[in-house]
Amino acid sequence: MQLYSNDQKRLGLYFHIPFCLSKCAYCDFNSAPVQNPEIITRYISALIAHMESYRAAASAYAPDTVFIGGGTPTCIPPEELFRLIRAIKKNFNLTKNVEFTIEANPATVSYPTLLRLHRLGVNRLSMGLQSAHDIELKTLSRRHSRKDFARSFRMARDAKFDNINVDLMFGIPHQTYQSLMHTLSYVTQVSPDHISLYDLKIEPGTPFHRNYNEIAPYLPDEDTEADMYLGAVDYLRSCGYMQYEISNFARRGHMCAHNLKYWNCDEYLGFGVSAHSYFNSSRFSFTADIGRYMQGVEGILENRITITDENEVVEERERIGEYIMLRLRLCAGIDSREFARRFGLDFDTLYGDKCARYIQNGYMTCRGGVYALTPTGMFVSNYILSDILEFEDFGRYYFGG
Repeated sequence: MQLYSNDQKRLGLYFHIPFCLSKCAYCDFNSAPVQNPEIITRYISALIAHMESYRAAASAYAPDTVFIGGGTPTCIPPEELFRLIRAIKKNFNLTKNVEFTIEANPATVSYPTLLRLHRLGVNRLSMGLQSAHDIELKTLSRRHSRKDFARSFRMARDAKFDNINVDLMFGIPHQTYQSLMHTLSYVTQVSPDHISLYDLKIEPGTPFHRNYNEIAPYLPDEDTEADMYLGAVDYLRSCGYMQYEISNFARRGHMCAHNLKYWNCDEYLGFGVSAHSYFNSSRFSFTADIGRYMQGVEGILENRITITDENEVVEERERIGEYIMLRLRLCAGIDSREFARRFGLDFDTLYGDKCARYIQNGYMTCRGGVYALTPTGMFVSNYILSDILEFEDFGRYYFGG
């Protein structure tokens, strides 16, 4: 880890590992089971070469969050994961108190690996439980059981991890309000530091989408899902987990600093297939094709392959829309004074009339010039935001725990 000065700008770093043991029936992320183990070594080498190419551009920054996601980062050989972490620390001026997160599947972690990760500076784990009911896990085609999760969570605590997130889902086939509450009861007794709760979405291209007619009879209806969400918010609050974002709940001092960068429209760099970045007022993303990505980074062809899929300077109008959309995901909402400071515009004049009817109907509040969605409003946030901003594409914004 290099030295940094206090006047360096902060930055988030994301690294995508597109490998997993098996593809879950609901997953539409860029991930797939490993067919050839040699591709892992080559891909990690490409990630390292890619970050090295940004070393000069990022020299004025001191990254204070790192997130290694997937896929399943813990399914690759531990030495490859350690090699990536060492390269991150070598190539960037990480802050002393950097939040360093790795996603972990309960079926793919061991105590020696967790211990080594912690010693290398990883200080936060995000573990995907999804449900405490094995029948629901089987429906999701998860590889782990509740017993696997319990064992992995204990190992993580024994390895001195004191900042652990647990991912959960609601709206799962066969799930009921009562089974969700049982899952929440189980998880809060295990006592993680952060909980993410996501509504299952049936995405095109997934087995769930292809077999929708078969699973549809077992899906909770919309009213039940609303009850699940609002019940979960109340229950988690009663257990000391305060909601700070639509899908995220934390004990005091354990909000996810990395994801807050996205919601606050701060700068971040993403590396790997399908990774997105917002850096130097530009937004760009990289190819979803792993072969093209590796060849492009390696530069092994005579005509160098371009790995960038999107690259655009973010115009003022778009920046305003993104700020509103992302800030309204947060319980803190939008402070009209901060909005004026950022954009030189009056939020009340621009959006006050549209917000007024949601305030009147209990979907939003406005206190001291701060506009925020209520839990009921958060459950239907896509509708509200598309109405306020007059567009509907929220698909590329997903944030893990």
